[in-house]
Amino acid sequence: MSAAAGDPVDLLVVGTGSAGTTAALRYARAGRRVAIVDELPYGGTCVLRGCDPKKVLVGVAELLDRNERMRGSGIGGTSSIVWADLMRFKQTFTQPAPAQREAQFAQCGVTMYHGTARFAAPDSLSIDGRIVKAQNILLATGARPATLDLAGAQYLIDSAEFLDLAELPKRICFVGGGYIAFEFAHLAARAGASPVILQRGPRVLTGFEPALVDRIVDVSRTIGIDVRVNVEVDSVEKDGAAFRVAGRANGAPLTLGCDLVVHAAGRVADLDDLSLEKGNVERTPRGVAVNEFLQSRSNPAVYAAGDSADGGGLPLTPTAALEGDVVARNLLEGNRHTADFTGLTSIVYTIPSLGSTGLSSDQARRKGVPFVVREGDSTQWYSSRRVRARSSAYRVLIDEESGLILGAHLLGPHTEELINVFSLAIRAQVRAADLKDVLFGYPTASSDIEYLLA
Repeated sequence: MSAAAGDPVDLLVVGTGSAGTTAALRYARAGRRVAIVDELPYGGTCVLRGCDPKKVLVGVAELLDRNERMRGSGIGGTSSIVWADLMRFKQTFTQPAPAQREAQFAQCGVTMYHGTARFAAPDSLSIDGRIVKAQNILLATGARPATLDLAGAQYLIDSAEFLDLAELPKRICFVGGGYIAFEFAHLAARAGASPVILQRGPRVLTGFEPALVDRIVDVSRTIGIDVRVNVEVDSVEKDGAAFRVAGRANGAPLTLGCDLVVHAAGRVADLDDLSLEKGNVERTPRGVAVNEFLQSRSNPAVYAAGDSADGGGLPLTPTAALEGDVVARNLLEGNRHTADFTGLTSIVYTIPSLGSTGLSSDQARRKGVPFVVREGDSTQWYSSRRVRARSSAYRVLIDEESGLILGAHLLGPHTEELINVFSLAIRAQVRAADLKDVLFGYPTASSDIEYLLA
């Protein structure tokens, strides 16, 4: 049911990404009056400026890398990434997406606005000067690159701009050592660039098991990525058509010349332009302050989901979609649903990919759960050796008393699919012994599970 002009709506959603879209469609399909607004093309970060276009690019890099690995083992000749063609291929996914998303909303009777939304009062938003009143408001504005305290920060491009480069420069400097830096550096290296990653702290990819991170760092260096830790970047200066990055590495002066500098130092909730004070909406450093039902602690008419909410989940697309669904159910049925992040999977799409689900070793120790570890190097296992994987390893945590799988951490050519099997096992509370006894098809990546749990 759409809202008539001037009438208040039951729910006004700010943001058309995974969280906002999930909530808006579910609520509208229940017969409620829903409106949605976005100042950018409809679709959100994942579809237009993140996960989806990134994976299109990574897929081509994977093909190139596999070709190179198999040279001399049945593959001959050479291949290369044609960046302009790759960008055109990527656009076949991103360009139709806004219209497709709008068609979804139109089919469900959702009223659509294009413009910048700001609170005008606790129960209403101003959208480019037009006041829209709502019984409830959902903030699903996603995240933006964190503000960097360094001179010349304006010269850095963000991940969205990187994914839309017309040409790929040769020398690329990534400021930060998380997902964005490693995924884009692996892509850039396969496309012929020379990337360098500058991490402020002593470790990169801090959310993953250190032993497996060390392995992907080794692979990264092997393919020409310069990974440096304990680097404090102080400034970026324009140097003709290039740039000069200056700072300190382990306390010693550091200067690097490069053709492109990429912001890869983290993202924060995109809330600054919403005039939250007029909506009586409190925030924390991580996002809107919400209770367990994702309802604002200071304004009960407001909910938040996804990267804009301090809801306890990792800033991932599955988290956003789950939280959007939780908000819609709470609005329809009363506050009684909470987000269950058990078995949430996180993947770094390097080549090979690095994945994690469930508890890390540190988290398990902090919980005081007695556990045993199954770990090892699987680079010479059949599933890895037949594709000449550069590195493959695993670390699985099993509850010593119940036999349940607590966490799984994988590096290798089949990680992104295999890790989901462990996610399912953790969420469904399948014992390690029972998962080990499944008659998986052979030879497949999943058939390795028997040996991962041995």
